[in-house]
Amino acid sequence: MRTAPRTAQLLVVLALFTATAGAVAGCGDESAGSATRPDNARARAVADAWDGSKAAEVWRQGYHPLGESVQLPRGAFRDGDDKRAYLTENLVLRGELPAGGGSEDGQVTWDSGGSLELPLMDVREAYDTLAGGGNDGPRLTVTGAKPGRMKLATSRGTATAPAWLFTIDGYDTPLRRVAVTPSKLPQPPIKPSPAVSDAELRPLDRLAEVADGGRSVTVYAHHGSCDDGPVVGTLETDGSVVLSASVAGTKDGPCTSDLRAKQVTVKLDRPVGDRILLDAFTGRPVPYGQTKGPSPSWS
Repeated sequence: MRTAPRTAQLLVVLALFTATAGAVAGCGDESAGSATRPDNARARAVADAWDGSKAAEVWRQGYHPLGESVQLPRGAFRDGDDKRAYLTENLVLRGELPAGGGSEDGQVTWDSGGSLELPLMDVREAYDTLAGGGNDGPRLTVTGAKPGRMKLATSRGTATAPAWLFTIDGYDTPLRRVAVTPSKLPQPPIKPSPAVSDAELRPLDRLAEVADGGRSVTVYAHHGSCDDGPVVGTLETDGSVVLSASVAGTKDGPCTSDLRAKQVTVKLDRPVGDRILLDAFTGRPVPYGQTKGPSPSWS
């Protein structure tokens, strides 16, 4: 369901793309931060709650994207106006959209094996997720759409999912939008952590990247202007990787109240594989950050 305060949200999105390198939401630092590896009691409790649980079983059987639900046309964007039009969702339809459900089926298939049948998103609904702007600024013109498929990262590895392929005037390849809704999140088997100091534990912002064959995990972690930045510890088990975010070097005295997000990269002893990436504070899987907000799994 689309939310009402779209203007404010879109301004934030623009800020993310136009801010200088090193800024997140206007005040963050995207350079890699330090990492520690404490085996704290909270991380252990989260791992014990999830490993072998019904929630973990449901999670592994579901479709939970960890990548963008939209893939841009090749060569996008031609200029700043096209980029602004996309970020402000200022699309205009100058053609016909297919009638009915359209896409051939709702099956998601994984490269590693296995598949899942999911409800399909109507082409009009998919278009509306892209075209909510309606302002007087630059526009992208959609001239048609057809069903297709696209690859994306998920919690179970790379998958191929049904997609709507929108033809954009001026581009040789289509804009692809995933045409299925993520599986419902399982009920976490553990409650969020009680309130503690930021130096002990705080919630993560979002997952940025899993790289180096699954051995490197980069997340955004929050901190303030009167500290030495965020640190992220890891606890690895056979079933999960629990990430514990905290803030180092907090200082007393006058301090601005701005909240910053900084990238922190941690190295794992072995690839993530099908293990669940968990936030020690929330007791939930770490959300993946997209250009326009959190992964659909967490919306």
